[in-house]
Amino acid sequence: MNKILIIDDEVNTALLLSKFLTRNGFEVTTASSGGNGLEQLKSNDFNLVLCDYRLEDTDGREILKTIKTQYPKTGVIIITGYSDIKMAVELIKMGAYDYITKPLYPDEILTTINKAIETHHALLEAAEQETSPAASSSKTGTKETRKQVFSNEFVSGNSRPSKELSRQIELVAPTNYSVIIMGESGTGKESVAKSIHLNSPRRDQPFIAMDCGSLTKELAQSEFFGHEKGSFTGALYTKIGHFEMANGGTLFLDEVGNLSYDIQAALLRTVQERKVKRIGSTKEIDLDVRIIVATNENLQDAIQKGRFREDLYHRFNEFSIYMPPLRERGNDVMQLASHFLKSANQELGRSVSDFSMEVVECFMNYRWQGNIRELKNVVRRATLLTEGDEIQMKALPLEMLAYSKAPATESSLDGNTATVVRETRHDLKNAALEAEYDTILKVLREVNFNKTKAAEILKIDRKTLYNKMKAINLGR
Repeated sequence: MNKILIIDDEVNTALLLSKFLTRNGFEVTTASSGGNGLEQLKSNDFNLVLCDYRLEDTDGREILKTIKTQYPKTGVIIITGYSDIKMAVELIKMGAYDYITKPLYPDEILTTINKAIETHHALLEAAEQETSPAASSSKTGTKETRKQVFSNEFVSGNSRPSKELSRQIELVAPTNYSVIIMGESGTGKESVAKSIHLNSPRRDQPFIAMDCGSLTKELAQSEFFGHEKGSFTGALYTKIGHFEMANGGTLFLDEVGNLSYDIQAALLRTVQERKVKRIGSTKEIDLDVRIIVATNENLQDAIQKGRFREDLYHRFNEFSIYMPPLRERGNDVMQLASHFLKSANQELGRSVSDFSMEVVECFMNYRWQGNIRELKNVVRRATLLTEGDEIQMKALPLEMLAYSKAPATESSLDGNTATVVRETRHDLKNAALEAEYDTILKVLREVNFNKTKAAEILKIDRKTLYNKMKAINLGR
């Protein structure tokens, strides 16, 4: 079990974090001061430390320095209420895996912690392989016949697009091809990348994921290639870059289209030559890395606009996979929903068994602009709000309640756009009410149910909008 130390002088914050992380399978210890936290480190081995940046007796910077000096195998995430990019760059250059800004959101915390621990284990494994090259080489290229497996986040559906997706994973996984995964945000691109890795000869080697969308220009080279101690101001330790961490395994670059043009040039050289050199070092390290990239934009359009290098695109595009949006996956919606319900029950300690027929119909008709990610969040939220055995309509978000209340006599349930046939209204009063309903609902959907923006577009004040929403049964 992974062990986490929380250092925070806000007792309630530490207590809530501790309970949340314990429910998610971590062994958690808390410390109410920096001094107490360092005492805990003397007597316990922790995989990760979550440290508030501002403490009464010290600050996160000093704690980080001590940990990197005395406990270099322990990872550190800084919690801060000040999203200052200069401070973030400094802390990450000093050795923090990441930082989280307040207010804290459970999904963000859990994702950051899981990635930090995954990176932590990869670093330890890389260090062991450096001292035992024979052990490393014996693992590479192992061949065996295995049944196709998927990452925990991937659900292989029964729809035609899902079966085609599974077929493509099975086809490309055993090769060393670089892969571009294209699709809308939230369609599950990283889960497909993990599934390709798990079905490849590299399955026992590291899978390292890197979010290019969150990288600043200042951080990118250090994150990709690593740096030597003393190579620049603040480089207090030697940092292994993501390419080196993934050596022997798979490097997944998410939102690759967001990289700056000069970083693309540096990346092209590494991809072409399969060698990497840490910042401040003269030694080149040979690479054996499979590269999988993901994007939610059209890279060919980006090439035409001069925002993405064509030569780098062709290096990546040895095989491409299109991720179908959830609205094109038909009955997979309920298969995915059931999968997320099971996960939410385990996470929250609930025993919700099913969805009401009204919820099933709503799910099948809803557009799911946020795709699988949106569905997962809706199911988790509904599971938390449900007191009985079955999720009811009242547990769904406002925008879904509004969507479900659109008067309809016919709806398609094959995953395509819902077809709505409205009743014909002959009297002027009803026609005017229906026109008002349509206009308000249309605007609310366009602004993702931001009532302030909707009121501005409709040229009414918020109070009037609330009253009209209540009158047409759009409120709670």
